[in-house]
Order: sequence, then C-alpha cells, then structure tokens
Amino acid sequence: MIGAGPIGLYAANYALLHGLKPVVFDSLSKIGGQPQMLYPFKKILDIPAHQEITGAQLTSELTNGLINKITIHLNTKVTDLEQNDNGFIVNNNVGVKTIIIATGNGAFKPRQFPIKTTAEENQRIHYFIDDPQKFANQTIGIFGGGDSALDWALELGNLVKIELIHRRDNFRGLESSVEQIKQLSSAKILTPYLPKSLSLMDNKIEVELKKLGGNESIIRSFDHIIVAYGFKADNRFVKKWDIELHDNRIAVQSEMKTNVPGIYAIGDVVTYPGRVPIIGVGFGEAQIAITSIMRNLFPQKSLTIHSTSL
Repeated sequence: MIGAGPIGLYAANYALLHGLKPVVFDSLSKIGGQPQMLYPFKKILDIPAHQEITGAQLTSELTNGLINKITIHLNTKVTDLEQNDNGFIVNNNVGVKTIIIATGNGAFKPRQFPIKTTAEENQRIHYFIDDPQKFANQTIGIFGGGDSALDWALELGNLVKIELIHRRDNFRGLESSVEQIKQLSSAKILTPYLPKSLSLMDNKIEVELKKLGGNESIIRSFDHIIVAYGFKADNRFVKKWDIELHDNRIAVQSEMKTNVPGIYAIGDVVTYPGRVPIIGVGFGEAQIAITSIMRNLFPQKSLTIHSTSL
C-alpha cells in the first residue's frame, strides 16, 4: 500500500478483514495524510456514518487496532518498483504480491515563506500545527488566503491573538469563514500585504509588510507565524512504472486496476468518468480493489464480501 492517508488506512483495515497482510509506505513522518497534517481539528462533514468528524478523529478511528497488525514504513518514499514472478520488490528490499496506490493528491511539500530566514527564525515559522494549545496566550501571524489559513485562524482565534495577512483583499477560502473571523475580538485581518523582511527582536518575530499598490510598509510583531500558502503535490513518480496517467492522475479500469497487471489505484490519485473527489468514494474504491485482489490471489476460494455475513 503506497499512502497512509484515510484511503490507504481504510484499505489496510479492509485487507486485514480478508486475511491479507498489508505493508504500508508513506513519505510523511506521520500517518493520516492531508487531513491529519493540514487540518486535524477541522470538522469534516462528508464522511460516511459521521455527521461530523475532525481530521485527527478520523485518523484515530482508522488506526484503532490497526497499527500493531500491519507493517508501516514512514518517511519512506517509494522510488523503485521491480516486478518478478512472485509480485513486486519495493525499494529493493520489501516483497509484496500486489500494489495499491493511495497517495491522494501526491507527496506534498509546503510552499515556503518567501523570505530567507535563519535556523533560529525557522523555529518560529510553522507549516503544520499538531497542538493549538502550544500557542495559548500568544500573538500569531497567519499568512495565506485559502481555506487552510482561514481554518487555522478560526481554530486559534479562541486561544490567541491572531493577525491574518493576505496579499489580496478577497480571500480564496469560504466567505463564511472570513465573516466568522471578522467577528472574533482576538483577530485582525491585514490586506493587501506581502511580507518584505523578517527578523528576531526581543524574542519576537518582527515582519515588515509591504502594502500592494503603494509604498506603505508596516511592522508587525509575533510570537510565531503560520504559513498557509498551500502545497506542491506530485504523483508523477508513477510514470517510470509505465502507469497510464490522465491529467497527472492515474487512469483506472474496472476493479480499480491500472494498465499494469498487479497494480491498483484508489482515492483522489485516480481518475475515471464521473468520479467525485471525496473520501467516501475512496473508501468504496478500496473495497472494490481489495475484493478484486482476493479473487485474483485466491480464485478457488469462496469470497465473503460483507462483514455482516462473516
């Protein structure tokens, strides 16, 4: 399994249900994918059987009872894949029967703060937040105009003083989120500004902000800053395995098969007519792929598909 996001974790659970032994690889340092890394406290409203659930809660539910039953390789980017008579060799040392690619939008790296900074300054610059309580009673600058920036502003607004800085007057994120931020007494919105320089002064980060369309600059002081400029995603690594791509997504046939025998793909990494890019659809694709794998590996076995009939 390549990818330890929600779809990969669900596929691992479903594989265990059918007696398979999943081995999961992920390039990140933590499991849970984008919901865990980017918005762990955001309420997700379109997960089957949940009226609402946070990214962190979703990861917790998907890993409950799973971690000690499977092999997980974190901080491991799959770079080499060799096919043989027994299946595949991953990164020259792990043998598997079948591959399921569940990398979502791909390996993602945060877009960096556009100012050269020192190692000491970097201690105050954050791209991922795992515990908002760490910033309690501090002043935080949040840079960005998309949903991630707005979500962090709303999450932290009840704990800290925040200043939301964006290079445009209009935000890319939900207007309703912008309106909620405006109602927070602890929040201030600064637009249209771009960071021009940064320095450490009196144990604070001082950022010079240049107003677009003029020569005006202002200095703002923060305990920490959060950068939410988005992420660079990349799934092109599969090209060297001769897997067919359409618009940088993996084209799949019936049963979630790629054009390469033995390699399947599920979740937002795939494309086919009519697909909707939501987690619930990926869960169903995981069931389809695992069922197909079971039929291929054990063609003589009577396959039980529904847990209610186990």
